[in-house]
Formats: sequence, structure tokens, C-alpha cells
Amino acid sequence: MSKRVLSVVLVLIMAVSLGLVAGCGSQKEEKKSGSGLSGSITIAGSTSVQPFSEVLAEEFMAQHNQVKINVQGGGSSQGIEAAASGVAEIGSSSRELKPEEAGRLHQYVIAKDGIAIIVHPSNPVNNLTLAQLKDIFKGKIVNWKSVGGADARISLVNREAGSGTRDGFETLVMNKEPVSDQALVANSTGAVKTTVAGDKNSIGYVSLAALDSSVKPLSVEGVQATAENVFNGKYKVQRPFIYVTREEPAGLVKAFIEYVLSAQGQEILKREGAVPVK
Repeated sequence: MSKRVLSVVLVLIMAVSLGLVAGCGSQKEEKKSGSGLSGSITIAGSTSVQPFSEVLAEEFMAQHNQVKINVQGGGSSQGIEAAASGVAEIGSSSRELKPEEAGRLHQYVIAKDGIAIIVHPSNPVNNLTLAQLKDIFKGKIVNWKSVGGADARISLVNREAGSGTRDGFETLVMNKEPVSDQALVANSTGAVKTTVAGDKNSIGYVSLAALDSSVKPLSVEGVQATAENVFNGKYKVQRPFIYVTREEPAGLVKAFIEYVLSAQGQEILKREGAVPVK
């Protein structure tokens, strides 16, 4: 075989080899990026659960580029109804389901959360008993001086009807007795926090995960509102974060809920300030 022919053969062999390598590489890349999941779903409901759903959805979509997850608020009751009616594939709730709701829905506890009692950072009060909290929100205790604070009238901030946080507060603190009708009603976790941060005599309640330096959380019965104390059960003002579906989850809905309950999903929830359940 002449040198010229040999050179041509070697070039052809190298070209074929490179093609095979490139082909293998393409197949591996396709396998890596193709998850087999596609489509879109909507999650609607609790404004306390909403920021967690948004982060979880972003992480999930980053791994499955043919998936779109829309996350909306509206409150726990609206989320439960949205799932029951089929308007949303997943409803989110920050309260226990009522018997009539639980009977027609599938539910999945994805995390736990404390309900933090918040005041303005300048408020000298650091701790309240459950009895004091109840009397304050009933309007029986109306001055901060009665609980060791300044001589100033207490301004109450409540959540709107249908809020899972309100339901949890009314169940755990008020024993289902109504909050005073003198309370200002805020329609979201953020609105409560903004109101309390702007009024040095106010008191309200928000999701533990929503806390920041703009407000001060109070201890309840001498126990601080922390994720650790929610996890170990010492902090009593706590409630579940729940996903609900009308049908037994399948396809994309099932994959997302399984992801949320996986080690990776639970770590994300923990990182964002919720208390994992697994």
C-alpha cells in the first residue's frame, strides 16, 4: 500500500472515530437534558406557602426544562377550592383541612411552620402567655402597660377570612373565639409585617419563615419562635404546610410532589426557613 493511500485510510479512520465519539457525546447530552417530563401545572393558595412553592418550582423547572409551574397566592381556602374545582392542579394550605374538605381531596404535609407573634422592634415586651395573647386579640387587654410595656393603646393586626394563618391563630391561640372587630385586617403575610413594622404599638402574627429585622417576634409561654422549637414541639403556635389535589397525583403533579418530599426538596424548604417533615 502506497504512503498516499495509507494516509487517506488513516484520515478516514480518524474521521469515523471522531464521529462515533461525537455521536456518543450527543446521546449522553440528550439523555442528561431530556427528563421525559413536560407540560404545565398551577399551584394556588396560601400566601405563607407561596414563597416556598416558588423556590421549589424554580429548582424543579431548572432540572426539567420542558416544565412550567405557575405559582399563585389567594389564601388557603381559595387554594383548597381551586384544587377541588380543578382550577389548579395543586392547592396549598397553611391550615389543617376541615372534615368536609379532607373527604374530597388528597393531602400531603410538605413542612411545618410556626406562627410568630410580632411587634415593632422598639416594643420592650418580649414574652406573652397564651392567655395574654387571647385577651389582647379579644380586646380585653387594650394597653401595653398591662403586660409590661409602655403606656400606649395596643393596635391589633389580623388576617383576612380564609387565611390559613388566621385559621391557625384562631385555633391555637383564640380557641375559635373571634378576634376583636377593632383589629385592622391585612390580606397577606407581607401586609401584616409591613403594618406592624410601621406602627410601634401594633401586634400581629405571620409565618415564622417571613420574619426579618423589620419586626420583633415574641416568645410565647417563655419559648422562642424558632424552627428548632417548632420541630421539637416546644413552640405550640405551629401549623402544617399542605399540598392538596383533587385526584390521585399522576404524571407531572406526582413528580413535583415527590420532588418536594424528597431529601432535596426538604433541604430546600429547610434552607428557606420552613421545618422539614422528613
